[in-house]
Amino acid sequence: MSTPFPFTAVVGQDDLRLALLLNAVSPQVGGVLVRGEKGTAKSTAVRALSALMPEVDIVSGCRFSCDPAAPDPACPDGPHEVGGTGSRPARMVELPVGASEDRLVGALDIERALAEGVKAFEPGLLADAHRGILYVDEVNLLHDHLVDLLLDAAAMGASYVEREGVSVRHAARFLLVGTMNPEEGELRPQLLDRFGLTVEVAASREPDQRVEVVRRRLAYDDDPAGFAARWADEETSLRARIVAARALLPSVRLGDAALRQIAATCAAFEVDGMRADIVMARTATALAAWAGRTDVLAEDVRQAALLALPHRRRRNPFDAPGLDEDKLDDTLQEFGGDDDRSEAERGEDDDPDPDPDGGGGGRPPQDGPDDAPSPGDASAEDSPAREEQSEEGRPRSAGGGEQQPVRAGEPFRTKALSVPGIGEGAAGRRSRARTEHGRTTGARRPRGALTKLHLAATVQAAAPHQRARGRSGRGLVVRRDDLRQATREGREGNLVLFVVDASGSMAARQRMTAVKGAVLSLLLDAYQRRDKVGLVTFRGKDAEVALPPTSSVDAAAARLDLLPTGGRTPLAAGLLKAQHVLRVERLRDPSRRPLLVVVTDGRATGGVEPVALASRAARLHAAEGTAAIVVDCESGPVRLGLARSLAGDLGGTAVTLDELRANAIAGLVKDVQTARRAA
Repeated sequence: MSTPFPFTAVVGQDDLRLALLLNAVSPQVGGVLVRGEKGTAKSTAVRALSALMPEVDIVSGCRFSCDPAAPDPACPDGPHEVGGTGSRPARMVELPVGASEDRLVGALDIERALAEGVKAFEPGLLADAHRGILYVDEVNLLHDHLVDLLLDAAAMGASYVEREGVSVRHAARFLLVGTMNPEEGELRPQLLDRFGLTVEVAASREPDQRVEVVRRRLAYDDDPAGFAARWADEETSLRARIVAARALLPSVRLGDAALRQIAATCAAFEVDGMRADIVMARTATALAAWAGRTDVLAEDVRQAALLALPHRRRRNPFDAPGLDEDKLDDTLQEFGGDDDRSEAERGEDDDPDPDPDGGGGGRPPQDGPDDAPSPGDASAEDSPAREEQSEEGRPRSAGGGEQQPVRAGEPFRTKALSVPGIGEGAAGRRSRARTEHGRTTGARRPRGALTKLHLAATVQAAAPHQRARGRSGRGLVVRRDDLRQATREGREGNLVLFVVDASGSMAARQRMTAVKGAVLSLLLDAYQRRDKVGLVTFRGKDAEVALPPTSSVDAAAARLDLLPTGGRTPLAAGLLKAQHVLRVERLRDPSRRPLLVVVTDGRATGGVEPVALASRAARLHAAEGTAAIVVDCESGPVRLGLARSLAGDLGGTAVTLDELRANAIAGLVKDVQTARRAA
């Protein structure tokens, strides 16, 4: 086993180290979610924590790490005899993103269970992590069904494995630590709330600190054992402090004043449920024990809020995590009351004259003021003939220059769009697919290990051979060839590629606000349905990939917000660029089916025969079988119907901005199928 990088040798990342240490002091805090860019020592710090955890007492021979002082009465290896005890280091178990369900929860030998009536059970990672650390790197990329299993185990402190009436239960209480890069996608809100604390990490911009990071890393890589030996004293001292804080923890008093501040803070930031209050209380108590105190002070409550609330205050997926520290300080001051300190102590610690400008490191407001309207905004028309053109053909506002980005309109709920047919892509919530989870639709012979038994089909396959196999008594003689795997139908996630017209014909401020609002609504739907998304825009003379396909819907929303408009309408270039993106993605992930969403008024300008060229580009998508939706942005009393013609060339269907808002598109999928059959 390789020597881990010493925890005390990690440079900087004070919040990350504090959050991990607080969980080591009080595992009831509920774990840590570490968010940050790649290469910021997230995994290094987590792996180093396991070496600091105190040893655990176990029942000798128990595969489920039962505590001798309180053994699990339902333990599959029980009942346990008194006296057989031992100890071992606390484990850190890593859950790979691509792990199977059986690897996580364990596996039953279905064949032996049916033929012999025994519960032959092989423990999984949840059993290994009991009373230790369960670490999930890139937790935001974890498959939905594994997330559901983690949620259940974290909520109940136990893991259940049930297959066709055969069930096994064992304890599974663990410290859940996850790391993620937000650029690769966000977490489901249910799992996000399960993490007690969250920490944002970033690489230091100080040259001296970066030099020290490189120096220590190179020294560790050259001689891991020697490097660890040089930090042994610091590791021992920190381990002793953890043990001392754990011993002090039961004596820490959480007074009414601190509880009032905790409740007021959670109410002020409008967090859902009561878990935030409980986590803050436990975190503040752990902070006091870590500082060697037996009373929780206002400073502990403030630090607990900064660690426990940022990931819980998001009202929708596009809100940036974080807290307004000025608002936090105001709330704590308003509900401070008697915080169990003397007046002299409060006079020394509290600032009687807070900075009126809100200094001190508080986050800037999340929402800035709207862009100041240009003189021509109030009378902007949809027709490009009203726009003043520059020499390069770009539209100019009354004050000159291309149109500046405008804010998106308020997002709204959309009806589900799906890809026709049945796929076999990654688990999600959009289109029909053959998956490991969902409703049972049939049976087949298993390929490899049996995971989902189809009991009726298995009995039907074994029944004709009972006499030849010498059956006697009531038992059914089942052999490997009789076993049948259940085939199931569920939902998959798709690649939703947005192709957005940002040309001058779309540049009227009110129209572009509505268009961006519609795309933002579809992005929100893609987030909820676990899709990958991509963004292609076209304007001027060409098209560009504003965002390559990614699981980060937040990144797509950010690019959309900065999208400028103006110039000619190279519709064909946009469609060809989208075709190239989809071809590359089919090679990377052939099982993920695409859904092309073209947002345009259908006009095509620039070059020779732009309309005919756009029509030919659209037919290429139809020839490749790409499901397509055209969001028709044309408005005004006179409409040319160009977007609907484009939808016909794509073999898809068109829907207006107004239809996206209402139940009028309930039959949209049927329209897509009908259009493709007719094409």
